[in-house]
Order: sequence, then C-alpha cells, then structure tokens
Amino acid sequence: MQALWYTLGMRLLGIHNPFNAPVYYEETVTSTMEVSRLLEREGSPHGTVIAADFQEEGRGRIRGRKWEMEKGRALAFTVLLRFTAIPTALGLRAGLASAFAIEDFAPALSGRILIKWPNDILIPPALKLAGILAEAQDNCVHIGIGVNVSQKQIPGFLLDKASSISLASGAEYNSADRFILMEKILFRLRCEIEAADWRERLEARLYKKGGQICFAKGAADSGDTVTGVLAGIGPEGELLIIPNGETAPLSFTAGEIYQASG
Repeated sequence: MQALWYTLGMRLLGIHNPFNAPVYYEETVTSTMEVSRLLEREGSPHGTVIAADFQEEGRGRIRGRKWEMEKGRALAFTVLLRFTAIPTALGLRAGLASAFAIEDFAPALSGRILIKWPNDILIPPALKLAGILAEAQDNCVHIGIGVNVSQKQIPGFLLDKASSISLASGAEYNSADRFILMEKILFRLRCEIEAADWRERLEARLYKKGGQICFAKGAADSGDTVTGVLAGIGPEGELLIIPNGETAPLSFTAGEIYQASG
C-alpha cells in the first residue's frame, strides 16, 4: 500500500527540520491543516511538516475568515506535534517563535515585530505579517503558520490591515527564500516548546501592553465587550485586562482585541 504522501502527490523537501521528521510540499492543497490531520491518522511522527504554495480553503482562527495568500509569495505550512502532555500556550509560543524567526530572516525588522493576542504577528502600526492557528485533539497539536513574505502589492481591502516582509523591510525575496524562513521558524519553535521564560519574552513584544484596548469576550460577534488596560499574559496564555475603574486584572481565554486606542 502506497504511503499517503505519495498518493497525494506530495514531495519531500530537502530542508533541515530540527524535529528530525519529514517536510512535505505540495503546490496546491485544500489546507495544510487538513493534510496534517491526514498525516496524523497515518501515523506520521512528531514534527512532520506539510507546506504548500497555495491553500484553496486556508482559514484563520475564527470560522469564516480566510487566510488570503498569493501563490509563490507567501509561506503556508502546518507542523504536526505529538505530546504526552501538551505544553501550555503552544499557539502563543509558536507566535513568539515566528516573530523571532522573521527578525532572523529580515534583520531590518529586528525589534519591530509585535504579537497580538492570541494569534497575529504585526509590524507597526498594526499591519499583519503572519497568523498562527493551533488546534489540539487528544495528544496531538497541529500548528498552522502563514506568513506574507514577498508580496509587493496588498489587495485594496487589506491595505490598512496587512503587509509583507518585503514591503516592511524593503528587501527582495524569491520563491525559494520562503523555505529558508520556514527552517528558521522550525528552529525557533523547537526552542520555544522547551523554554521556561516564554511569558517574559512574549510580553516584551505584546501589542498594546499597558495600553487601552476594547476586547470582545468569547465569539468576535458576541457584543459582550470589556474596555481597559492590557496588563499582560497569564501563566496559561490567558489575556489579562484591568477593566476601566478597576484595580485587579481579569483573565480571558477566548476573544479578540477588536479595537485599540491610546
């Protein structure tokens, strides 16, 4: 019986993976998250990666939101991780790893990359460079990472919301450079999974830390909001907000910063 990766027409990428697991590539997939789940069921090992040039149904954390990507100019991949006990705040750690890796890849952006809780990587003032999607079931976690790398034009409806590493840094990148970035992200992710001081380093680049925010609790369209000061990140990755008029922070495990001011 043929292996799943061979049946699907994927090929192996010859890049270094610090997890010592295969890195697969396919030009077009429905989503790398979906293929990663198939690889999980086939028994692929911890650290297996699936990357693609284009996702027909790439999505963000919130259902109904698509991850828009330009073929050959964005990096999209999912890492399959297997644990006996899943580390806390793995999605945030993946975001921290991605932030460091982007700065490793584009030194002109060093010290400028921000993390917006829970899953966006930003360049000031608040333009999205990358997104993280972490989904867990049983003892497996699939971490999807999408990065705008070499786009020179952003669609009109995203002009005030998104950017790319090329646009932000002024550097030119070719299609193959995306996989150099992926190697750097995998290296940083391997380190962050084991790091004990992730909270301190994440808070040092946390978007709007110490500033006023408006936060939608639970579902983004819930209408249930809180306004206050973003105080930081809790030990499990929860967002800490001090509501206006209060002195003690409240913690939130789901929701979205939908507006920031001040």
